[in-house]
Amino acid sequence: MSASSADRPAPVEVVLVKAGRTKIRYPAELLADDGTRVTVRAPWAGDGVRDFGFVRFEPGDVFTEHYWRDRWYSVKEVRAADGTLKGHYCDITRPVEFSGGRLAVEDLDLDLWVSADGTDVRRLDEDEFAASGLAVTDPGAAAAAVAALDELDARARGGGPAALLR
Repeated sequence: MSASSADRPAPVEVVLVKAGRTKIRYPAELLADDGTRVTVRAPWAGDGVRDFGFVRFEPGDVFTEHYWRDRWYSVKEVRAADGTLKGHYCDITRPVEFSGGRLAVEDLDLDLWVSADGTDVRRLDEDEFAASGLAVTDPGAAAAAVAALDELDARARGGGPAALLR
């Protein structure tokens, strides 16, 4: 990519909403939008280090994030500052809304972690999802969320990390 402004990725604001409130917003670069899938790249937007025990997100990490307008999840490839692949963090979400340089996504609590080599596949936050009450307030969305987690889990276990983006 040359240094001319015409070749630079367009700026995008990612807005993550959870339980009706903005959880985080951060700047990203639009890498691709084919009308169904939107791909952006952003540095780790959290404060300091987030250590999950099985992976650490920290300043310098780079996330390449894939969002779909027709799927109930996003897939985030996580790389260390030196380019080493840490793995893929998958958020179960409503389908993304993208317009006017703003990518809005609603987090539905469920998550999946897939290590770089695909040997560690973890379902996360199922307790938070149960406590959210979504199954009562929006049973259709709750069913779609569980189905999305099951789909991603099966893809990761059957085809490794590459299968997450198919």
